[in-house]
Amino acid sequence: MFSFPDVNQVIFLEGHYSIPIVILSLLIACLASFTALSMHERMKSNSFFPRYVWLTLASLCMGFGIWSMHFIGMCAYMLPIKMEYNKLLTMLSVLPAMIASFLAFYTSSLPKQSMKTYSISGIMMGLGISSMHYIGMKAMMMDAEYVYHFGYFILSIFIAITVSFASLYIFGRLHVYMVNFFYKCMAAILMGSAIASMHYTGMHAVKYYIASTVNIDEKHFHQMNMTFFSTVVAAGIIMMLISAIISSIMDRYVDYRLNYFDALTKLPNRRQFEKTLKINSFSKRLAILHLHEMEKWNSMYGYSFGDKVIQYISLLCERLKPIGVELYRIEGNRIVFIGNKESWKELLVELRNISTILSNPIAINEQLVIVKTAIAISEFCEKNNGKTMYDQALAVLSHPSTVYEHTIIAFDPAVHFQSVEYQVLQDIDAAMAENDLYIVYQPKIAVCNEKMVGVEALLRWNHPIYGFLSPGIFIPELEKNGKMMDVTDWVVNEVCKQIIAWKEAGMEMQVSVNIPGPYVTSSRLLSVLKQSIQYYGIKPELLELEMTETSAVSNIEGAIQSVEKFRSCGFSVALDDFGTGVSSLSYLKRLPVTTLKIDKSFVDGVPESQKDSEIMKAIISLGHSLELNIVIEGVESKEQVDFLTSISGCEMIQGYYYAKPMKAEDLEGWVRCKEVEMQNV
Repeated sequence: MFSFPDVNQVIFLEGHYSIPIVILSLLIACLASFTALSMHERMKSNSFFPRYVWLTLASLCMGFGIWSMHFIGMCAYMLPIKMEYNKLLTMLSVLPAMIASFLAFYTSSLPKQSMKTYSISGIMMGLGISSMHYIGMKAMMMDAEYVYHFGYFILSIFIAITVSFASLYIFGRLHVYMVNFFYKCMAAILMGSAIASMHYTGMHAVKYYIASTVNIDEKHFHQMNMTFFSTVVAAGIIMMLISAIISSIMDRYVDYRLNYFDALTKLPNRRQFEKTLKINSFSKRLAILHLHEMEKWNSMYGYSFGDKVIQYISLLCERLKPIGVELYRIEGNRIVFIGNKESWKELLVELRNISTILSNPIAINEQLVIVKTAIAISEFCEKNNGKTMYDQALAVLSHPSTVYEHTIIAFDPAVHFQSVEYQVLQDIDAAMAENDLYIVYQPKIAVCNEKMVGVEALLRWNHPIYGFLSPGIFIPELEKNGKMMDVTDWVVNEVCKQIIAWKEAGMEMQVSVNIPGPYVTSSRLLSVLKQSIQYYGIKPELLELEMTETSAVSNIEGAIQSVEKFRSCGFSVALDDFGTGVSSLSYLKRLPVTTLKIDKSFVDGVPESQKDSEIMKAIISLGHSLELNIVIEGVESKEQVDFLTSISGCEMIQGYYYAKPMKAEDLEGWVRCKEVEMQNV
């Protein structure tokens, strides 16, 4: 293989390359790499299809690309001899490239990456490229012999491994940026270069020769007759690229449908509804159709029957709604209508028609049923926004005077909100005593290892009349009427009890408690905190006090003194909703807080918005330079997590991507599942 013959007995053949075909081979390698990296990217994201589907497709594409590049590159080399290929060996030569690609992509996609895993991936990919090349060379059948130059032979393998490692390392480390077409192209060109570099170095290593007694026409160079073969291979790669793009688009579309549309009715779901409400220029009207006693139909006839009731009503709403009116299914038994000024009068007419139709029996599975409904209406006024209008409609539905007998009720602030405010103040003491008021806990996840490092305690209220009240409704009322301090004392006591319970169960962790603005500077708070930790015998560092930026700025001198006292007693202090207040930078350096919590409003736009992304980087860098712990709130997507984990100084993430707020017992189950999941990785 490496032994050169006697130069006096042989004639070494010299060939040359067809430049256009060389360029084609390089393009094929880059196209295959781009396609494989795109599929690999889908595998690492939250795709609808299983990750092994994308892993297999990426491996097939990469292996086929390496194989295609080799034989197209061979077509580019012209020798004055006849050459053919052993078909079986030619077909088998693609297997090492595909297997090596599979192993390399699998290794590089593992959750925990290190230089070792990238090195292993690069070695496997490089050996796969080299094996495919030299098996392909072995498949040649011609009227000449060949021998390899040992140095160039080793160099070709070294190049394949080195450039494969570099491309996989860059792709892995800069994965968050691979949504950017330019960066992905650069990675694909680098990987394609690994394939091409190895091939043409390997070709330079081989020397062809014939016996000196054989006569050949040195002027008659025979280009390998594989034009049809190379055309088919090139067409196959292009088709694979198109298929990958289409499958990626389909996958993203499926993800979009699953995330933003209700599977039963095909209507936009609550997530899309909430995005609509956030539009600053929201100037529409809103109505909620509430289906009453749906649980009765589910228990009597089964959930499939209840599903058909909902489908019937959603189709009825779609059929009767005017043009320009949007429908959303936000809960199991609630459908929202959003209309503009022009369509509102027509919508009111159709809502009456819907109520009239539903007041009569409807046939479901040959059963006649009457579904009781109520429709709450909230109309636009100058001070309203989408969220306010939604809260107003909910106040109508939760009001004791609302009758679910196919009624249509418009929000009246004199009736609905005053009643809610009065009832909240009347019932808060009973809610604390009877556990209608309760606490849920949302995990904080460490960026470095995805382990839970603490939780935030959040208030919830299951009111006996109004049902689950939004904190945005009852907390402002309690603060306005001076009851929030009592509730905070109750929260501190409940959290301390829970810390002890978790400690006994082997789950010692820090819990953050939100402190209302005026209470931060009250001497009563410090007294309550000291009494609580002394009574329960817990360490003060297990409690973190969260104060909002706005409340701190409103009384900055008092806030500074209070925070210093909290810190001297061993409590951690977090500045919540950072960036939403005023004069943030001028006061941040004066507040001796331990933690900076970056508000969700800064997260929503990343990484799609370059401006939002740069602002996020700047805030994290600022906090890190001040030696503060950094917590990012409201993280909801894989793309946001990938972007944040790529930023130096980002330490903790909190949001629905990892977990929603849970009751204590649910959190314990979640932690156990998380531990099992981490062990299985």
